[in-house]
Amino acid sequence: MLQIKQQLNNLAIFTGIPTFTEKLHVGRPNIGNRESLLNRINDILDRRWLTNNGPYVQEFEQRIAEFVGVKHCIATCNATLALEIAIRAAGLKGEVIVPSFTFIATAHALQWQEITPVFCDIDPKTHNIDPKQIEQLITPRTTGIIGVHLWGRPCNVEALSKIARTHNLKLMFDAAHAFGCSHQGRMIGSFGDAEVFSFHATKFLNTFEGGAIVTNNDELAAKIRLMTNFGFAGMDNVIYIGTNGKMHETSAAMGLTGLESLEEFVAINYHNYQQYKKELQSIPGLKIIAYDKTQKSNYQYIVLEIDEKDFGISRDYLVEILQAENVIARKYFYPGCHNMEPYRSYFPYNRLLLPKTEKLVNRVLCLPTGTALKPEDISKICQIINLVAANSCELSKVRFYSHI
Repeated sequence: MLQIKQQLNNLAIFTGIPTFTEKLHVGRPNIGNRESLLNRINDILDRRWLTNNGPYVQEFEQRIAEFVGVKHCIATCNATLALEIAIRAAGLKGEVIVPSFTFIATAHALQWQEITPVFCDIDPKTHNIDPKQIEQLITPRTTGIIGVHLWGRPCNVEALSKIARTHNLKLMFDAAHAFGCSHQGRMIGSFGDAEVFSFHATKFLNTFEGGAIVTNNDELAAKIRLMTNFGFAGMDNVIYIGTNGKMHETSAAMGLTGLESLEEFVAINYHNYQQYKKELQSIPGLKIIAYDKTQKSNYQYIVLEIDEKDFGISRDYLVEILQAENVIARKYFYPGCHNMEPYRSYFPYNRLLLPKTEKLVNRVLCLPTGTALKPEDISKICQIINLVAANSCELSKVRFYSHI
């Protein structure tokens, strides 16, 4: 028993594989061409035009709109504020239906404006909001639906659009994961009343910190642009209430630099995904989410589902072992928005209404990928997981005796 307890305290020793000297995190930034970035930053400093709709922001907005195939792109300082502005500009109020299986910002962007997020269960096959569950949540106070294209895999856009039309609701999408992805031949960003991208450092394309709202609605775009800049419609002319949501020039420079390397980022992510898939495919109780090969994808997320019964140990225990080896795997989106405050206190019975979400939050695990990872790093991570799976019975004993 003493030996087993010692093993628990030395999980890094258990695998027999040398521990990574540097922590491998999910979401390490893609940098792009450093020389190009520094040239742009030097140009910004020479111009002394650091913010307030400078030339790099204008170019970035134009490039994003062209890439997505929409009329308007408004770049912002971050995606959370972009969501808040888009929600306010679209006139959402009362209640808005959203998934709970998403990053907390999706819910907070509503609650921050005293709009009630009504959590809807997910489709366990796609991890996205389940359209079949939405109509029973619609009340006279419902004004909209926000879908989330989780992992860059599109929502059931057609079903959500039909529901929104039938009930006269606004439809928006949180596309934080989905830049560079497509649905039925159209780029994500061109659906609903508006979509919001995140260009946070952890995202496929980053601007250090940033976001953008994209839309084909002229009136909505004009309102959003006003709201992002305090409501100014020219010098000393405020015509609408607004805030400071502007992206600055250095962030836009980073975004433009990343856009130049977009194909390289996709190729590396795709290669990483295929390698993970090949090296983990034979493990019982472990499933890697699949991407639709007929559509464009950024392959930014390596997402595993762990079935404890077949795998032999829990997802949480696997995370603990990986982190002991300096592989900083993440439990996205644990424990679900409905289990976080203030929603846990506001809606204490939501756990009973979201059974599929409740199950999924205890199964999902994300592994590191991106341009910072080498093929040998992936092989080593897969070796650890394979070894853990092969020794799950012994590890279960370690866990059991550690509590004695």
